[in-house]
Amino acid sequence: MKTTWCIFDEKWNQPGYHSDEEVDAQDLAILQSAGDIIKNGDLVAFPTETVYGLGGDALNPMSSQKIYQAKGRPSDNPLIVHIANMDDLEKIAIHIPKAAWDLANKFWPGPFTMVLHKSPLVPYETTGGLETVAIRFPNHPLALELIKHSGGFVAAPSANTSGRPSPTLGKYVYEDMEGKIPMLLDSGAVGLGVESTIVDMTCNPPMLLRPGSVTREMLLQMIPDLEMDHAIMADVKVKAPKAPGMKYRHYAPKAQMSIICGNQADVVKYINQKCCDCKIDGMKTAVITTEEMLLEYQADCIKSLGSRLEYNEIAKQLFRVLRELDEEKVDIIFSESFEEAGIGQAVMNRLKKAAGHRIIKLEKKD
Repeated sequence: MKTTWCIFDEKWNQPGYHSDEEVDAQDLAILQSAGDIIKNGDLVAFPTETVYGLGGDALNPMSSQKIYQAKGRPSDNPLIVHIANMDDLEKIAIHIPKAAWDLANKFWPGPFTMVLHKSPLVPYETTGGLETVAIRFPNHPLALELIKHSGGFVAAPSANTSGRPSPTLGKYVYEDMEGKIPMLLDSGAVGLGVESTIVDMTCNPPMLLRPGSVTREMLLQMIPDLEMDHAIMADVKVKAPKAPGMKYRHYAPKAQMSIICGNQADVVKYINQKCCDCKIDGMKTAVITTEEMLLEYQADCIKSLGSRLEYNEIAKQLFRVLRELDEEKVDIIFSESFEEAGIGQAVMNRLKKAAGHRIIKLEKKD
């Protein structure tokens, strides 16, 4: 199978650019073709404001099976159903509590996913065999147009091989999916860089299952009793995941990766010593750091995520840096740690999973 790689102008990343009057004939023809591919049971990769998604018909069991096959993903890992119309929520979810509607009105369209009780319309192949369904209303013009042209319900996990860093550029999708899917829609770099926040609204109190750009602090303003799943930050075994990213190794580069926590000076000293030891053993080393500390390290490859004063930028650059380290063919990666507040919680959640929870905590010296 040949994958058709369709390039869209970056104006398609601008919220609001999706009225029929503005879509030129060529773009419209591509969107109609992409919609037909999904309606016929096949897959299309496309951008959202978070990461690139791998889309199929959420109501077609065969489409969901194709998604699992293309990603090499276990079929008990639920898919997120993407909608482009608030009214469609009641078609695929039942027993929707008022609090869920309040959250939808506050955070949709946007990088926010809710787990609700599924309606009979949603096949178990899409929900990983569960009676619940994860639903999101994205805020990306190209994603919204594709969903509308595809029938209104698109199941879409991140468009990467299962376990690898999520793609924030079309070229990374092509690396993983070329020859596996018929079409890739590419509108350039995504805006946020980490997957959507997921909250389970089927339990009382509601539970945060995956942190993202809609932060825990933002959610607590609306759900004061919100709980947090222990699997977010700890290496906890999950038997039946209600949301993506909870059970299996995720976001991982090819090299072994460790996160080093402690006083900044001690972290620099430790990492530099480890890099020196690794070089003696013939290993190519890499460090993930920030602009403030870029010149302090002695490694073969040093990557900055941006300034520690700009956590949104750190989140945006994380997966790109992990992909670039794969391209550099490094053998071992050492990463600084980050504050687990605001979107920093999402950054550390992804880093810990990428490192397989290999975390080295340096003891404080008296």
